Amino acid sequence: FSQATTAPPKKKPDPVTSETVVIWGLRLWQVVGIFALFVLSIIITLCCIFKCRIPRTRKEIEARYAQRQAAKNYADKLDTVPPLGELTEIPG
Repeated sequence: FSQATTAPPKKKPDPVTSETVVIWGLRLWQVVGIFALFVLSIIITLCCIFKCRIPRTRKEIEARYAQRQAAKNYADKLDTVPPLGELTEIPG
């Protein structure tokens, strides 16, 4: 048989809310906000370093390809131009 106890029932733990103090006296919403800002700053920094912008349209992709080809052709033409010193020399 079980015996009746006179001890008070165990208290349920407080529910976790946004105002619950989590760590170092910071509330849950503050910890989540700091973490979100940290992750967002890392994403922005990586996107700025690697310039990883995704083109939105086919037209934009084709325009970028044409721009790269034009730049490559221009660089190739510049390689064939003689140095400035040779161009400015007066013969004789």
